[in-house]
Amino acid sequence: MKKLVTGILSLAVVAGLGLGAAIAQDDAAGGGHAEGGTPHYPIHKPEQEDWTFAGLFGHYDKGQLQRGLKVYTEVCSACHSMSLVPFRTLEDLGYSDAQVKAFAANYEVEDGPNADGEMYTRKAIPSDHFPSPFPNKEAAAAANNGAAPPDFSLIAKARGIERGFPQFVFDIFWPYQEGGPDYIHALLTGYQDPPAGVEVAEGTHYNPYFASAAALAMAPPLSDGQVTYDDGAPQTVDQYARDVASFLMWAAEPHLEDRKRTGFMVMVFLLIFTGLIYLTKKSVYANKDH
Repeated sequence: MKKLVTGILSLAVVAGLGLGAAIAQDDAAGGGHAEGGTPHYPIHKPEQEDWTFAGLFGHYDKGQLQRGLKVYTEVCSACHSMSLVPFRTLEDLGYSDAQVKAFAANYEVEDGPNADGEMYTRKAIPSDHFPSPFPNKEAAAAANNGAAPPDFSLIAKARGIERGFPQFVFDIFWPYQEGGPDYIHALLTGYQDPPAGVEVAEGTHYNPYFASAAALAMAPPLSDGQVTYDDGAPQTVDQYARDVASFLMWAAEPHLEDRKRTGFMVMVFLLIFTGLIYLTKKSVYANKDH
């Protein structure tokens, strides 16, 4: 068994070294963007950021989540929905029941049918979900150059980028789950003028961190001083991007802290259980002839 495990690990290391050499060779050749080559996106991979919720004992910063909600509400919600997130879960961000009710009342949702068989609108209540700013996907696409903005409920878990060599070798044993927030932060802060010789379609904006192309239809959504913070945090694009990325991570995985806490307890239990099994085995077979 020991030889089998050693052999598997050796194969994994050899495969990783081979893939790493291939990646390095591809980067040296221009990352596949040479004339006649097939483009690889994103052009620049997001950098690994420092998140409070990363690691075995990671946790959410409620102050940051509240700022992220503010950025989403004042900027992102004009185009992006969060149809899987109910208002009542905002209590996990430190808001009281009354504050959640007041926040939900700022939105209107469709309900019905009534006694006359007609649909009607009413103020949202905590059990409702964040409504979409558009009545349907077709209307959303028509208002955004033909590209419907994605729903933000699970975007932080759906937009992770492979980290490449050598990180992916370690990810086999210690998975890195913050790739989504890394990508969101990089995308929001990565808008720039296209380099010489690169042309982008009219109505699109160059961003080397975009996962699907060199440019996207969404214009830079953030600017310095756009959202006012009440806690003294910097009102910069970088801070806005970090805050909303953290908030979207919470929206996608609100029970992250409980999951990590439970996982740690399970690992401790398994270690203790393994020790007890070993001691029991020694005790049972202590007086047996081998």
